[in-house]
Amino acid sequence: MIGLPSLRALDRAQAARIWLATEATDMRCGFDRLAERVRAVIGEDPLSGHLFVFRSRRGDRLKILAWDRDGFLLWYKRLEQGVFKLPRVKEGARSLELRASELAMILDGIDVSKLKRVARYERTG
Repeated sequence: MIGLPSLRALDRAQAARIWLATEATDMRCGFDRLAERVRAVIGEDPLSGHLFVFRSRRGDRLKILAWDRDGFLLWYKRLEQGVFKLPRVKEGARSLELRASELAMILDGIDVSKLKRVARYERTG
């Protein structure tokens, strides 16, 4: 019998990092303007292969920008009702790194602002 991987195992297996821009983004932005926001707001290279998540002012839309070898990918999700519940952000933070499991929960309608991670042992070195 094969067991299911834990969320922690899924997060460790993730090769690309996931960045959330905490400020609202104009959803009319396309590939180039979002790539510029990655540089200016998040401070990362949009060609890195990481995923960059942007939310609308109302919170009912998300865009995810990623580079895939020879061009940009852009995913866009609009909710018919409700809003995406994003994690709490520290005062003044312009971006926040997400785990793959957190992004999956956000897209699945789970309120990650109310989740609390408990302290776990993590081996260093």
